[in-house]
Amino acid sequence: MFKNIVSNLVSLLKYLVRWMLVTTPVAVAIGSMVAFFLWLLSWAIHFRFAHTWLLYLLPAAGAVIHLLYKWYGASAERGNNLIIDEIHQPGAGVPKRMAPLILITTVITHLFGGSAGREGTAVQIGGSLANWFGSLFKLDGGDKKVILTAGVAAGFGAVFGTPLTGTIFALEVIAIGRIPYRSFFACLVAGYVGDITVSLWGIHHTLYHIDIVNTGQTFYGIHLPLGLWLLGKVVVASAVFGGVSYAFARAVHMVKNFSLKWIKITWVIPIIGGLVIITLTYILGKPDYLSLGVDAEYPGAVTIVSAFQHAGADAFSWLWKLIYTAITLGTGFKGGEVTPLFYIGSTLGNSLAELMNAPVGLFAALGFIAVFAGATNTPIACTLMGIELFGGEYAIFFAIACFTAYFFSGDGGIYLAQKTALSKTELAKTKYLKRMFGKYRL
Repeated sequence: MFKNIVSNLVSLLKYLVRWMLVTTPVAVAIGSMVAFFLWLLSWAIHFRFAHTWLLYLLPAAGAVIHLLYKWYGASAERGNNLIIDEIHQPGAGVPKRMAPLILITTVITHLFGGSAGREGTAVQIGGSLANWFGSLFKLDGGDKKVILTAGVAAGFGAVFGTPLTGTIFALEVIAIGRIPYRSFFACLVAGYVGDITVSLWGIHHTLYHIDIVNTGQTFYGIHLPLGLWLLGKVVVASAVFGGVSYAFARAVHMVKNFSLKWIKITWVIPIIGGLVIITLTYILGKPDYLSLGVDAEYPGAVTIVSAFQHAGADAFSWLWKLIYTAITLGTGFKGGEVTPLFYIGSTLGNSLAELMNAPVGLFAALGFIAVFAGATNTPIACTLMGIELFGGEYAIFFAIACFTAYFFSGDGGIYLAQKTALSKTELAKTKYLKRMFGKYRL
């Protein structure tokens, strides 16, 4: 028995050391490239702020992006979905050109004002580099899945400064209702090493602040740590967040399908998309819904940061950002969906807080993570993101918001390659619930 215990400990130690040695250089490379991407992205956004006329070149930029992927993209056009498919079932692999191609085209999108994010770029950088290292290290099929998942964790953790979120996101996004623990350690190492690497390059992430809120309540002389009235408002708002998550995913897919069906010359699609964005901006009279929406182009602009303050968003800022992003991504521009989801969620949270007389900062934070949770079907990762970004004081509200939005967002999501191990509707029919509530019809 003693020999078996020692043997198991030695095997476990070898496993941990092996994956630490394999994952660390991969995560350093991914973190370095993500740092370069974030620096270049910041430059592009602020350059457009200083040269607003660049927006009028957005249609031409879209055509260039389309041609780059047509000539050099190959399977890289499928983006995050290709990486998820490769994790499910390794096949042709992730092309090396994916990383530089998505970096360049994302920067082009933001330089000319397209409404997109950065998570998709970081994840594709992570997947592409991880696949290349996997071939370099001659990993077999099972280990290739692990290193690809770790690449996603490194990219996500590095781009947002949330290493633990990146770890769980990479595991949770693969299949709804299932987490592959085999990849956990490699993802954990990758997430933290990627984040540290970005910090060592001198890249800083946006900080968010929530004003202190008294969440307790005295009920018939008994002090409750969670006020029932505030809790009810959080649940109602979170159901709305889930509905908007569903609307966002549907809108992006709908714009893409509609464009491909009715516009036969494919390079014209991004040109029309760019023209629509320009027209909307002219009609609205402000550029608040272009690009990332993190930094303010002018004093008083609606941004993710401003959404944490009273009167920091218009009543329908979230809807306009949803429309802008659906048109941008649906017509072929590149980037990610997550930062626009942060914008949509935080501004929607701001509007709901004003409507429901609730704490603005707290509801902006809940919307920030909950709309993301519903759209990607990753409630655990998004709960952890709330803790990493906003602190642990409101962790219970973060969990309630993310899981409520998750259940109200439907069975689909923004990633078509995401499998369903246990659907949300099937969950209500499991033998465990039947055993618990057997006398009721479920």
